[in-house]
Amino acid sequence: MISKKIKEIAKERIEILFDLAEKEFDEHPERSNRYVRIARKILMKVQEKMPKKYVFNYCKKCHHYLKVGKNATIRKKKNFVNLTCKDCNFTRKIYVNKKNN
Repeated sequence: MISKKIKEIAKERIEILFDLAEKEFDEHPERSNRYVRIARKILMKVQEKMPKKYVFNYCKKCHHYLKVGKNATIRKKKNFVNLTCKDCNFTRKIYVNKKNN
């Protein structure tokens, strides 16, 4: 069984890796993609889910870091938003609750 302390350290590392991915994306996009893969491996080791604030910052199919306008597009439909990765053309639907808008 994995302790709470280990899971806490893993979440801190995930935050650091996503911050680095964001900073490095403009100059070294391949490095940002590597940071995302490392973050996913850490989460798999500790059997945790990706924190909600980072779920839509990477492509679920190719595991690349996504930055809207650079390698991702957003299209708004009626009840959902489409987030498309330009690297692999994977489209992810994000359902929007109309009550919260």
